[in-house]
Amino acid sequence: MFQLIKQEGCARRGEFVTPHGTVQTPAFMNVATCGAIKGAVSALDLKDIKCQVQLCNTYHLHLRPGDEKVRTLGGLHRFTRWEGPILTDSGGFQVFSLAKLRNIKEEGVYFNSHIDGRKIFMGPEESMNIQSNLGSTIAMAFDECVENPSPYQYTKDSVARTTRWLKRCMDRMAYLNSLEGTLNRRQMLFGINQGGTYRDLRTDHMREIAELELDGYAIGGLAVGEPTEVMYEIIEAVEPFAPKDKIRYLMGVGTPVNILEAVRRGVDLFDCVMPSRNARHGQLFTWEGVRNLNNAKYELDEKPIDERCGCPTCRSFSRAYIRHLLKSGEMLGMRLAVLHNLYFYNNLMEIIRAQLDAGTFLQFYETYRNVLGVRI
Repeated sequence: MFQLIKQEGCARRGEFVTPHGTVQTPAFMNVATCGAIKGAVSALDLKDIKCQVQLCNTYHLHLRPGDEKVRTLGGLHRFTRWEGPILTDSGGFQVFSLAKLRNIKEEGVYFNSHIDGRKIFMGPEESMNIQSNLGSTIAMAFDECVENPSPYQYTKDSVARTTRWLKRCMDRMAYLNSLEGTLNRRQMLFGINQGGTYRDLRTDHMREIAELELDGYAIGGLAVGEPTEVMYEIIEAVEPFAPKDKIRYLMGVGTPVNILEAVRRGVDLFDCVMPSRNARHGQLFTWEGVRNLNNAKYELDEKPIDERCGCPTCRSFSRAYIRHLLKSGEMLGMRLAVLHNLYFYNNLMEIIRAQLDAGTFLQFYETYRNVLGVRI
């Protein structure tokens, strides 16, 4: 399923074969939380901005419109019109970040919907059932994402529970994939490494779950408040213990610089809502750094957002026009800005892959690690 083509230091160039197409890695997954990217961007638009994988949210789709309704409508691929790979997260992060009232038990988590307050239960089996109904390419195991920092003993107990939940996810998915009526009987399962910012818990957990022969391995529970350097240290700590022949996914990360740093440390797959969220507020990524279109200096600027960019927005519209749309609250402004940022991320990953193919990634990394995060 994952073929490592080339390596430069720890940075990896690979191919990930899935039932819905082959992903060239390293890759960024575009986040379509409720089946669409916020900013009026559809699955059909993703083809024009070099997207390879769409990520949808198990928790939100379970609440609205309901995973059984999505199943009735043919699953996420038919529902959203995206033909390529789709990854669904387990719902665990949203349960722990959105639910104000929750009660964690061995069987799962009892919580109240953030929409209408109704009581809901979700455990490993329920998460697998929902993701099977959605028919995604890749399902994430149900886990607990602890706050950083959390007490050592609580984190250790949480990691042990996450491992027990992972084994229950494996059993449930094997059962669901054996049923004739299952939408995607080749659905894949990724396990999630947890352990907060404790190196020993992280490495012990990665060693343990690496023995389970999963389809892929994610590093979760980072970029949730800890210093950036601590995140990099944790990635470096767990990398030697992650299976070399399986894809590695860093969840919820991050900025272009974060991605460069994580690729250098051996990560293959990324997702983050930040490029689309920031775009809707006028924060645009370019090869010169981060451009804030809210600044008055762009009122009469007829240049594209990034003169080096080939995205649909930069091919046709000026900084001045997009700034005007954003200031006027026009949805088109958000759409054009989001299209640019997502194209920038996908194009960045394409260039990283080309640099790895050429054996020049480390030179590229040294050139741009101090540029892409600069505020223009």
